[in-house]
Amino acid sequence: MSSQHRFFATAPKGLEGLLADELRRLGAANVGEARAGVGFQGDLSCAYRVCLWSRIANRVLMPVTSFPAADPEQLYAGVLALDWAEHLTKDGTLLVDFSSVRSAITHTQFGAQKVKDAICDRFRHDTGERPSVQRERPDLRINVFVNRDQATVNIDLSGDSLHRRGYRLDGASAPLKENLAAGILQRADWATIANDGGAFVDPMCGSGTLVIEAAMMAADIAPGLQREHWGFLGWKGHDADRWAALKADALRRREKGLENLPSIDGFDASGQAIETAWDNAARAGLLEHITFAQRAIKDCAAAPEGPPGLVAVNPPYGERLGEHEDLTLLYKTLGDGLKAHHQGWRATLITSDAELSKSLGIRARHINKVYNGALECLLLRFELDPKWFMKQRGDRAKEPGAQMFANRLRKNLKQLARWRKQQSIQCFRCYDADMPEYAFAVDVYDTEPSAQGTEQTRWIIVQEYAAPSSVDPRKVRARREQVLAVLPEVFEIPEEQVVFKLRERQRGSNQYEKQQATRHFHEVHEGPCRLWVNFEDYLDTGLFLDHRLTRALLGELATGRSFLNLFAYTGAATVHAALGAGQGGAAATTTVDMSRTYLDIARRNLALNGQRGDEHRFEQDDCIAWIDKALIRGLRFGVIFLDPPTFSNSKRMEDSFDIQRDHVELIQKTAALLEPGGVLIFSNNFRRFKIDPKGLTGLQVEDISAQTIPRDFERNTKIHRCWKITRAT
Repeated sequence: MSSQHRFFATAPKGLEGLLADELRRLGAANVGEARAGVGFQGDLSCAYRVCLWSRIANRVLMPVTSFPAADPEQLYAGVLALDWAEHLTKDGTLLVDFSSVRSAITHTQFGAQKVKDAICDRFRHDTGERPSVQRERPDLRINVFVNRDQATVNIDLSGDSLHRRGYRLDGASAPLKENLAAGILQRADWATIANDGGAFVDPMCGSGTLVIEAAMMAADIAPGLQREHWGFLGWKGHDADRWAALKADALRRREKGLENLPSIDGFDASGQAIETAWDNAARAGLLEHITFAQRAIKDCAAAPEGPPGLVAVNPPYGERLGEHEDLTLLYKTLGDGLKAHHQGWRATLITSDAELSKSLGIRARHINKVYNGALECLLLRFELDPKWFMKQRGDRAKEPGAQMFANRLRKNLKQLARWRKQQSIQCFRCYDADMPEYAFAVDVYDTEPSAQGTEQTRWIIVQEYAAPSSVDPRKVRARREQVLAVLPEVFEIPEEQVVFKLRERQRGSNQYEKQQATRHFHEVHEGPCRLWVNFEDYLDTGLFLDHRLTRALLGELATGRSFLNLFAYTGAATVHAALGAGQGGAAATTTVDMSRTYLDIARRNLALNGQRGDEHRFEQDDCIAWIDKALIRGLRFGVIFLDPPTFSNSKRMEDSFDIQRDHVELIQKTAALLEPGGVLIFSNNFRRFKIDPKGLTGLQVEDISAQTIPRDFERNTKIHRCWKITRAT
């Protein structure tokens, strides 16, 4: 085997990212995530280290050949061509694992038999003898995976699945696999908490898997240290000296790590489960380092003194151990105990029932999808701080009006769910003064994970339309309090992720004036585009959701053309034009706005999408003055987006601007910048605007407003007007 080789480590679905990070820490190179596993590069020592130290991986596979296998004959020929004497002795034993997806060979047992026949026939041809099949602890375990009729043959270096550490024989009801337990702890950053002296508690420990994995992690114990058999031990390429050195180092680290363990406790109401947990702890060599005790949830002790620790729990889901109704009280009792005894700690919980998790009375700070075997589950992480506790807001959230508002929100969300899924919509409006007495607009933004590793987070931007002076301010205040009480409950998010804004009639550039100065940006996706939004600093977020379809249209029109974005705001339309609609983007873009701040965001938006070349120009200028300069310079564009404000009297403009009064001159001048066959998309959001077709001589004007109103804005078709303008022929 060469000094460097490509390997593939399999993992439970949902833990691929954690495994990738773990492999990097173990010295692997060129790490790349895939479905249910991670590819990496390294020498033989690296592969051994992953086998010994990976807490997440199921298997470590070493690819040895790949070839087309569109039928059994091709599969047989490809395996036969390999010199198997390099890997196995003629009197050795073997076992073949076979799987396929989207391939002609679908029968796994037949595929495995064909591979075994080819190996044995090769040995017979070369030596006159053949190895035998052995299901338990073979000398060589071979893994063959056929994907789209392309076979990859691997040596399984792990042998049995790596989740089998060797300490667990018979688990209590609903056992948790060891590597999934380790993934839960890694996601909760248990190693850091333990290093800081924080304690660990599992109040429903069952057979003790979470507790034992927590102790092994805190003590720096290699999870494979006690395994007796490995897939590489009978492999002819095995380097016994390298393996012995790695094991010796792991033994030294174990001895040192056990010297200073934090408090690690497991409790369970079942005496039989506790007995099993003690047996498992004994086999793991941790009998003197962790504690188990029979105790009901309500009787679990308060957190020990010291730095904040971690509570991890795998409660029953209602799938096998009990019905939903019977478990609601259990989850509530668990939540009450966490709130009463572990404030300041962190907690993590895995469940397949999102409704049951609500009974905890604590809002999850982070949610990940994982799989416990074939069962899809949610991994929830909590900060046990009162700000995350679901507060009883007294009568306000329970008032009839508040409940009506909440019911309308839920109805709207349900109606939009299928459309959102089909269109992959992350940011949308779910309520817009549907009930006149609740004059609010509610927008949902599902933001992308940050570079710091946080998961997708939901933010709610609620805007209150200013009430007429004739409305009693006390009623306005009461309804606002109802809305703010209901939103966190309906969307199951902390209050901090609900951003409230009062939307009054804006004139000129007031709508762009700074409200705060957090400079806290979040990434969202819209179609093929990645965009930055800011929820706190300005009245608007940086993304006008009602123009979603307009931007998509611009992406289609701009392919291969030069694109001009006037009154560009944060340049979202420019990003769509630059990326195009799957057939290549604009040949060049020019983005013009009077605000340096918004042009900076526009640059960041294009950079976020990999668009950094000189073909993308940014001009800080009064757009009306810039158009005059562009005409003098003879500039021409294939597609122009013109979305001016209703009114502006900015000090940076030479004169005031009124869309109704000045639109004819503005459109005529802008259309003069079109190259032959060019298209101008003109839009504005002045509700009483009337276009003057007589003034737009020489132009063809098509009202496309209805085509540009997204489904989530259909209740308010006057949100904007839009026209497609071309030169008359």
